[in-house]
Amino acid sequence: MLGSTYGTLTTNSRQAHAVACGRAPGPAVHVHSRPSAAGNTGDAAVDTDVSGRPLHSAVPDLDRFFHPESMALVGASDAEGRPHTGITRRLIAWAERVGARLHPVHPSRPAVFGIPCVPSMADLPGPVDLAVLLVRDPLPVIEELDGTKVKFAVAFASGFAETGPEGAAAQARLAAAARRAGLRLLGPNTNLNAFERFRDDLDGPAIALITQSGHQGRPVFTLQELGIRLSHWAPTGNEADLETADFISYFATRPEVGAIALYAEGLKDGRGFLLAADRAARAKVPVVAVKVGRTETGARTAASHTGKLTGSDAVVDAAMRQFGVIRVDGLDELQDTAALLARARPPLAEGVVVYSISGGTGAHFSDLATAAGLPLPTLSAEKQTELHQWIPGELSVANPVDNGGHPVGDWRGRKIIDAILADPAVGVLICPITGPFPPMSDRLAQDLVDAAEQTDKLVCVVWGSPVGTEDAYRTTLLGSSRVATFRTFANCITAVRAYLGHHRFTAGYRSPFDDAPRTPSPSARKAQGLLHPGQQLSEHAAKQLLRAYGIRVPREQLVTSAAAAVRAAGLVGYPVVMKASAPRLAHKTELGLVRLGLTSASQVRDTYRELTDIARYEGVELEGVLVCQMVDRGVEMVVGMTHDSLFGPTVTVGLGGVLVEVLQDTAVRVPPFGEDQARAMLAELRGHALLDGVRGAPPADVDALVEVVLRVQRMALELGDNLAELDVNPLMVLERGQGAVALDALAICR
Repeated sequence: MLGSTYGTLTTNSRQAHAVACGRAPGPAVHVHSRPSAAGNTGDAAVDTDVSGRPLHSAVPDLDRFFHPESMALVGASDAEGRPHTGITRRLIAWAERVGARLHPVHPSRPAVFGIPCVPSMADLPGPVDLAVLLVRDPLPVIEELDGTKVKFAVAFASGFAETGPEGAAAQARLAAAARRAGLRLLGPNTNLNAFERFRDDLDGPAIALITQSGHQGRPVFTLQELGIRLSHWAPTGNEADLETADFISYFATRPEVGAIALYAEGLKDGRGFLLAADRAARAKVPVVAVKVGRTETGARTAASHTGKLTGSDAVVDAAMRQFGVIRVDGLDELQDTAALLARARPPLAEGVVVYSISGGTGAHFSDLATAAGLPLPTLSAEKQTELHQWIPGELSVANPVDNGGHPVGDWRGRKIIDAILADPAVGVLICPITGPFPPMSDRLAQDLVDAAEQTDKLVCVVWGSPVGTEDAYRTTLLGSSRVATFRTFANCITAVRAYLGHHRFTAGYRSPFDDAPRTPSPSARKAQGLLHPGQQLSEHAAKQLLRAYGIRVPREQLVTSAAAAVRAAGLVGYPVVMKASAPRLAHKTELGLVRLGLTSASQVRDTYRELTDIARYEGVELEGVLVCQMVDRGVEMVVGMTHDSLFGPTVTVGLGGVLVEVLQDTAVRVPPFGEDQARAMLAELRGHALLDGVRGAPPADVDALVEVVLRVQRMALELGDNLAELDVNPLMVLERGQGAVALDALAICR
């Protein structure tokens, strides 16, 4: 079966066997396209799938949060030495910058920093968009806001879900009070990052930043010092109400936002996150994310910090890829990748050319880039001949292009760069400059900047000097809005790969939510009668469930006597397989309750008695013995569904039979998804070459395998509330054109 907590396969080994039978009737799983009902309105989440879950994200109107017309500061102070005094000063300055009327609220102070105070929220002179709560216990204040029409509140106080069960209960009370008051709450356990001073002298598309830990956003925030614009910072804290998904959905609609940078310690709602990522993908706004929790230690620490679930990292990783979220590991990668994606224009071609003044540098970078999957095409013979006008003939210019050094010091340097960029197969030019070597490196940097201003193609420079104070770097390269400058090879490669991948993904993106089934199929109604709450079905019953969804199962008979077994074997055709069948029986092979390759009536008769004797000895209450035809040619796969703590039903495919435990070679997706994602799952498997045919074996019926994956997905969508786990293992994928047969199945009801 599939592990219900983490979504990883824990299937017991089963001896491989197969049967030949006719395909059972069932529903088509490809649902016809239906136009999306959602635009960018706040009530978009009215369309639901077959399980009643929303198919579009609602976009909260956060304009009045980031640009309030009026705001209240509860607990404002101007007493020297008090911690709230510095915060009060900062918020007063922020209100002035955004043009908001500020109302300090304090029960005993007539004024704060010369601004008249009111004793309570009830005494405010007019409506307030934003209430900032500088109080230890925000709950009474939130309750006081009920009926005041305050749109947003910010709670800085800690001591909530991050501290344990009691804190989580207090946070739940706070969230409920906010709902009753009809306002949106940021926090608790948040900070002042939303009220930072952003530079207003920078142009171009901006990065919008979302963090759950404010300190982790500092590297991205300081990109402004390198000339890269930031527009927003949302520090979500414990996410009692407003969460990461809300800000992704909002930022994806903002015209000034070129990329969203995210630091997430946990996700509050997996479905909400995917809907928000889907909205960003539709809008072609890249989301670059650091997600904590790749290891058990990281997940445990994140939970103690934010009080949220981290989810199975394999599922989180797959879900992010599925919806185009670009996951990176470090904060340095987050800032470099987000900066490139925010500012770079879409690629005109995918070819990457490496250009350097050193053959060793070019070879080193090219090795790393090729290993990372960047396409480095060999330049045409005509282009190489053109480059050799300015580069000595003994140097290689096929890609990487080695100029030998001297040409960059004169007029030839710009000619070389322009010639490379003029190649229609080239979309990205990367020039690694491993260290300053004036005056050549200075002129090279200037030529690259000048060429970048004249082209729509991406020009990247890796400035490898550990000093970083050189004028060529600080002034020439960082002063250009067209050149993407990096300090390490690895970050450059990561960012360029993300850049090409994002535009490739969004160019062909079709939201899977548009095609998600809205109404149950006839199969769902048929299957419901086969499910028994809290029970593990027998293999025979599990196969009936598969048959209801059109998944091919063996031609087999369930018998309750030796004589009936012999008759069934004659109908099925020798050789046959015999297996015990009973509810809650998951370890048939280990218990000796499976027999393969039976070729005569006497063997069948004796085997029936052996299986029933073993079952009686092991205390297994049989419903009967399955007799099915044996086929031993094909590729054994496993297809299953289980429930993830964050995302709900998930679908897994991998190498099956005994290999599932040995290799653990699986891929996972979160429904809904289409045929393209089902095929992508197969491509992710390390053993996918087995499906192509190896060592003389014929190619397997991949189309049939994809169809099974999609049918299991339909089961997950329609039966997820009643079906806890489903494990089809082995699924024998036969020769191309012959289909796939579910040889064994395990199903556990909720």
